[in-house]
Amino acid sequence: SCYVCPLDPIPSHLLQSIAPDLLPFLTFLINNALSSGCFPNSLKEARVNPLLKKPTLNPSEENNYRPVSLLPFLSKTLERAIFNQLSSYLHCNNLLDPHQSGFKAGHSTETALLAVSEQLHTARAASLSSVLILLDLSAAFDTVNHQILISSLQELGVTGSALSLLSSYLDGRTYRVTWRGSVSEPCPLTTGVSQGSVLGPLLFSLYTNSLGAVIRSHGFSYHSYADDTQLILSFPHSDTQVAARISACLTDISQWMSAHHLKINPDKTELLLFPGKDLLTQDLTVNFGNSVLTPTSTAKNLGVTLDSQLSLTPNITATTRSCRYTLYNIRRIRPLLTQKAAQVLIQALVISRLDYCNSLLAGLPATAIRPLQLIQNAAARLVFNLPKFSHTTPLLRSLHWLPVAARIQFKTLVLTYHAVNGSGPAYIQDMVKPYIPTRTLRSASAKLLVPPSLRAKHSTRSRLLLAVLAPKWWNELSEDIRTAESLHIFRRKLKTHLFRLYLD
Repeated sequence: SCYVCPLDPIPSHLLQSIAPDLLPFLTFLINNALSSGCFPNSLKEARVNPLLKKPTLNPSEENNYRPVSLLPFLSKTLERAIFNQLSSYLHCNNLLDPHQSGFKAGHSTETALLAVSEQLHTARAASLSSVLILLDLSAAFDTVNHQILISSLQELGVTGSALSLLSSYLDGRTYRVTWRGSVSEPCPLTTGVSQGSVLGPLLFSLYTNSLGAVIRSHGFSYHSYADDTQLILSFPHSDTQVAARISACLTDISQWMSAHHLKINPDKTELLLFPGKDLLTQDLTVNFGNSVLTPTSTAKNLGVTLDSQLSLTPNITATTRSCRYTLYNIRRIRPLLTQKAAQVLIQALVISRLDYCNSLLAGLPATAIRPLQLIQNAAARLVFNLPKFSHTTPLLRSLHWLPVAARIQFKTLVLTYHAVNGSGPAYIQDMVKPYIPTRTLRSASAKLLVPPSLRAKHSTRSRLLLAVLAPKWWNELSEDIRTAESLHIFRRKLKTHLFRLYLD
């Protein structure tokens, strides 16, 4: 496998099997590195396997490959120890950008997209138009300047042996490229943080920490996931300075990028315009360097296709098409599979796609998500090798699969549980407010949320807001479910509840 590092003397799973015998030596090595501020030179080499970004791209184009670094097991173990201590320091001192969701506990592409979609829906409910700009950076991880990164760490208060250790980690690194069985000579790695390393994503996030101030100075809000940055600006339809404001913001961002040895790719930067009124159209042309940005009808953002009407219909269509193609291929080999193997394969390749970022679909009418339900029905029939039009409710019951609508509600309530118990992102916690009675009542310990106002509850435009749906669904749960002492127990009880609600 290309994911097995050839630099390991023995496979990592064998190393783990004898870990109890090696643990004292590994502990000594890690503690010595942490105390001395020196990262071992023997662990600084990487094997780079160029991986095609998408199967449909031209394999003869160098820019279509992603340079993923394979690092020794011991190197990543030491990186994990450094990562844990550095993350703890940053978290305790509130030094991490709250609008950066990349590689942070409790955060994901789904929570990042929820934050963006909530802001767009809120603006639309207030009859404001919005623009969403998806910045594309060229080889962002590979152009990080080590001196600027060290200065950024110092500004965050990282000093002494901790700073020496991170400097040592960056200094003197080498890599060899593996291609078609051949290995290149060692090359020095003087810039960048390794894609595939444990520390790389966190260090990149800290490297771009000061970008937020540049964006906010122009009145924009933003949200990032690693090197994917999304700019949001909401405005009344009468605002005639929108294009100039966007152009000025992008110019300052581009200058900040140049100063930090990063580069925006204008040709791949996309702009979506969300009109404040359904039938309202607005012309918008933005000058950005030597390029001109014009609104597109759809754009793919962190794996989800967004559209200018926030209907998510193109995303549902794309998901349905992808799943249908996968089911077609599985059906061809179904005679060779046992029922259990077919179920595992379909859950991994089809049901997981139906579940990806499905909380964004909360509040959509049943007709909108019906294509996804038809896919799940076809998947259930294929597991049992039954003909088309077989009744699927008993099949879903037998497989313990919640229907699509229930899966959307399940995901939304799990995110709400994290927010209520303080383990979710701060921006999700801000959407759901705990109910605190004005006087001592039994409901004070029931973990209720502030319900949406009657106006928001019955507003057509507000029905898609997480801040409206989550409290409504949460408060409808029994107190026994809401007050579950752990996430595992909450998920089990919630699934049982939804199973009875939708399938019994």
